[in-house]
Parts: sequence; structure tokens; C-alpha cells
Amino acid sequence: MDEQRTNHMEYVPGMEVLESNVMNQVINSMNAYDYNKYTSQDVKRALQHEYRTPEDFAALLSPTAEKFIEEMARLAKEETRKHFGNSVYMFTPIYIANYCENYCIYCGFNCHNKIRRARLNSEEIDREMQAIAKTGLEEILILTGESRKMSDVKYIGEACKIARKYFKMVGLEVYPMNSDEYEYLHECGADFVTVFQETYNSDKYETLHLAGHKRIFPYRINAQERALKGGMRGVGFAALLGLDDFRKDAFATGMHAYLLQRKYPHAEIAFSCPRLRPIINNDKINPKDVHEPQLLQVITAYRLFMPFASITISTRECERFRNNVIGLAATKISAGVSTGIGSHVEEVEDKGDDQFEIADTRSVDEVYEAIKEQGLQPVMNDYVYV
Repeated sequence: MDEQRTNHMEYVPGMEVLESNVMNQVINSMNAYDYNKYTSQDVKRALQHEYRTPEDFAALLSPTAEKFIEEMARLAKEETRKHFGNSVYMFTPIYIANYCENYCIYCGFNCHNKIRRARLNSEEIDREMQAIAKTGLEEILILTGESRKMSDVKYIGEACKIARKYFKMVGLEVYPMNSDEYEYLHECGADFVTVFQETYNSDKYETLHLAGHKRIFPYRINAQERALKGGMRGVGFAALLGLDDFRKDAFATGMHAYLLQRKYPHAEIAFSCPRLRPIINNDKINPKDVHEPQLLQVITAYRLFMPFASITISTRECERFRNNVIGLAATKISAGVSTGIGSHVEEVEDKGDDQFEIADTRSVDEVYEAIKEQGLQPVMNDYVYV
């Protein structure tokens, strides 16, 4: 794809175009969001409400709300206990390929980065998943680089079928697809689709995504809706905090989830809250303005705005922060994580390089015990198929 001639707002052949106004609603709301206008009274009013509106959410993400972070955390904990009890759900990701056709300047997998590329075959995927299942985990998240050529839909579908032999919940974090492709993957065993929009600022998005299908902004932003139309049970949302104005990106992420929840009431909604991390060959990639207090503000604002949503805390964050946030607002935590290719079978050396550096390298058992030490209940799965 010629980066000099490709309009990042125009679909390319083969991409499904939805008749949906969700993207425009999200972008218009984000562009109108002036977080500096909110006062202490606006924040107090939002905290007092039992059911919070998008305007309340906007106030809770404002700089003024940072002064109320302790109260936000207390109320977030109450909402979490009300809807999730003491449960904290555990899972791990498995990277089955790292080939990528996109040129995203902040990503370790980008097509111009000189790294070891690899793709696991069916036997290797089976061995990896078997090793993960032995840790007691019952939920897996399958990831690939964004290459249709090296990780086509059938290949991902076969991985889903293998995962179904060992796990009760199968999630996907792969390149965006059309609704019929999501339907096929759902039939293969996938339950859930997560897509990182990275940033909702389309102008900044264009400067960060220089080539590849990921460059097409509207196709990516509509991925969750196509997944739901394809029959997926749930969808996850995330902006990569630190790429652009994190308050606007967090607000857009929340609005995106909120609008799709209203349009598809049956859908299970989830948030991830990743910050930039150093990548191979570029350790200067790091967030410049999203420190732990701001990250906590975003996480608690998500909880107060959408109390039923699942919130995942990534291994991008350190052990101490992850331990603290599962006691307040996060309901899902990864464990035994590696972002390399072929990393879970001990006798086999990694076949491919990692996407980014993780901060929390604890095993499944270590995370399990850390959850229990906080008086919380580790849960491997709560979904029953009938």
C-alpha cells in the first residue's frame, strides 16, 4: 500500500463498510470535549450520581478530578464489589505469530523493524496451549501480528479450534476483519474480540500509521461493531495511552464502548488500559504524560461510568500497581505472560521476538497467591455453556 497516495480515511477494496453512525458520534464527542472547563463542583456532582452520564464521565477524566482521586477510587471499589464481588479473573495471552504488514512507528512488530519473525504451526500451538492449560488457566487470548498473508483467517480459526480443546474462554486480539470473518472465527470457538484503536485522533493516527491496512482509520474504529454483527459475545476497547492526548483518547474509548453497549445491549463490554512500553530496537518509546495517578484516574473513571464492564490491567504495569488496582477497579489480570513467539514450552527457545517489554513477569501461581493475599478470589472462568 503506497503511503504517499493512501487516504487514511478511505476504505480499500475488500473492507466491509458498515451503515453505522457510531464512529461519527464518538469523534464528534471527542472533538467537543474541553476537559479544562470542568470545575470541582462538576466533579462532585458526577461523584454523587448513582448512574453517571457521558457528561459526568467527561468531568471525571478532567484535570480537576485528579484532586478527587481518593474518592473516585473508593467509589470505584464499591461499584466493583457490587457487580463483581471479590472475583478477579485470570488469563494469559499467547502470541502465535509476529509477522506484520503495517508500519506503526511505536510497535515492535512493525514491518520495518529488524526482528526475528516466526509463526507457530498447529502442532506448536497445541503444545503451547497444553503447557498453558497445565497452569490451571481456563481463558486464553490469541494474538498475531497484523498480516493476512502470514496469519490468514483460516490459520487463526485453526488456533481457535485448538484452544477450545483446553480453554473455556477464547479471546482474539488480531487484525480487524469483516463481519463474516468474525462469524467464522466465532464458529471456530472464539468468544471475544479486543481491538486497540491506539488513538482516536485521526490526524495523529495518520502520522503514526504510515503503511498497511491498519492505516485505514474508519475500518479499525468499526471493528468491534463488525465483531458483534458476526456473533461475538463480547468486545474490548482500548486506546494506547500516551500516543496522543490521553484524556481525549480515554474519553473517546469510553464513549465508543457506551454507544455500542446501547446499540447492542446483549454485548459484554471490556476495557483495557495500556500505556506505551519500550520496544525492541527503540527503548525511547514510552508515555510522556501518563503517570500512575493519571492511569488510575482513567481506570476508576471507566468503572464509575460503566460499572458492569470488565477492566483488564496489563503486564505493561508493574507488580505493585497491578496489585493495588485489582483491589479497586480492575476485574481481570494477566499472568505468566510472554509477548514472544513460542514462549510457554520450557524446553523450546523463543522462536520470535517480543512485541514490547513487560513490567510484571510473575507466574500464574504468583499472581494467584497475590490476589488471595488481598482477600480477593482468583477466578479462572465463570461462563457456562449449555
